[in-house]
Amino acid sequence: MSRTDQYNVTVSLDDQDLGTWDKMTGGGVDSEEKKYKPGAMGPEVSLGGSVSVDNITVSRLYDLSRDHTTVKAIIAKVGKGTVVVSKQPLDVDGNVFGDPIVYRGKLKTCTPPEVDSEGNDAAMVELEVSSAGVVG
Repeated sequence: MSRTDQYNVTVSLDDQDLGTWDKMTGGGVDSEEKKYKPGAMGPEVSLGGSVSVDNITVSRLYDLSRDHTTVKAIIAKVGKGTVVVSKQPLDVDGNVFGDPIVYRGKLKTCTPPEVDSEGNDAAMVELEVSSAGVVG
């Protein structure tokens, strides 16, 4: 059994380590469905289909000392930077368990923290990755 907090999600952008991220969504693997119905009332046949991987979004608390110095460089790589996201399971003691799931793709979006003069929510930075598939 596992909880959603028992993972270490790390990100690199053009081989630059961007460290650990707090949240990750997406990365589901899907395929197109193609079926064929043969003649003479034969049973339908599933032909399978091409595989696609959903975009991945990672986010974390915007740490001024860590993120503010790099966010402009990250923004400059939107649409062209190569991103590798590693999702490593951890056991209940925080130890690595098994092999990570690794995704590769292009940086689609970088969203710096939102601003609200009346708010006090955590300021988050978010990256969206246009996935090119599961590496491992």
